[in-house]
Amino acid sequence: MKEIIIGKNDAGQRLDRFLDKAVPLLPAALCQKYIRLKRVKVNGKGSSRDYRLSCGDVLSLYISDEFFERPTEENAYSKVVAPKIDIVYEDGNILLADKKVGMLCHGGEGAELSRTLIANIQAYLHRKGEWRPREENAFTPALCNRIDRNTGGLVIAAKNAEALRILNQKIRDREIDKYYLCVICGEIKPSSGRLEGFIFKDAQKNRVYVRSAAEAGSKTAVTEYRTLETRNGLSLLECRLLTGRTHQIRAQLAAAGHPLLGDGKYGGRLVRDFGEKRQALYSYRLTFAFPTDAGCLEYLRGKTYTVKRVDFVEKYFPGRQL
Repeated sequence: MKEIIIGKNDAGQRLDRFLDKAVPLLPAALCQKYIRLKRVKVNGKGSSRDYRLSCGDVLSLYISDEFFERPTEENAYSKVVAPKIDIVYEDGNILLADKKVGMLCHGGEGAELSRTLIANIQAYLHRKGEWRPREENAFTPALCNRIDRNTGGLVIAAKNAEALRILNQKIRDREIDKYYLCVICGEIKPSSGRLEGFIFKDAQKNRVYVRSAAEAGSKTAVTEYRTLETRNGLSLLECRLLTGRTHQIRAQLAAAGHPLLGDGKYGGRLVRDFGEKRQALYSYRLTFAFPTDAGCLEYLRGKTYTVKRVDFVEKYFPGRQL
């Protein structure tokens, strides 16, 4: 039991809103339940969630110590009551999630950690009993790849240390093929091909620049593409990353004169006619190519997984099957 005496700076707040700050890892639904069950007492008595605290009130909190910890990326899962994950595939070693546009993979500056993809995956595995954090010395379920906040698509999560080690190595060795769908302005010529160049990242502006020749700090960038369909001044492309640079597809297609629909960062005024505010880019397919031994993940060799739907494909290319 913890006891808190309300001071003048906390007086006037609703009880439930004060608890959200004082017990930062306590899920909102559990907070309301504890108030109803009188595990939160005000001056020795049960209270309602909308009670206004007064200076000198004594709160008695019969709440587990773990909920009082400072929120971090490692414990944010405990704040998640109902995990939100679109699972494309799952087995005892891995989970493939279809991350929705607008969701962060990991916590960033100003992010609410409990709303990240990794927090929701960890909460899901914890609730299933597949991951017991207090029995682990070091391992936590982890993401093997990341996707930008405003890009959706397939993200791989490892459920155990061996799977994480193998997948990280396979990604470094380019043994997992990643395919993206995107909508570009215009019709690219030729209709299929390869974009090759060098990408230089300006970390301060969170922007990259495509160069035709190598320069200090630049990295090679290679993207294969093929046009799937063209309608109404827009083209639907499938892109395969041969390197994994920041904003690679967006920057290379913009440099080729065909920026992504909705991509204000790299497309400027050219992309705004359709009123889209986020780039039309989705990591829609993964193939576990595995030309070399994959250990405990050998059963995934040659397997391909695809998301069920992509909003911008349905909107601009209705009837198109993934």
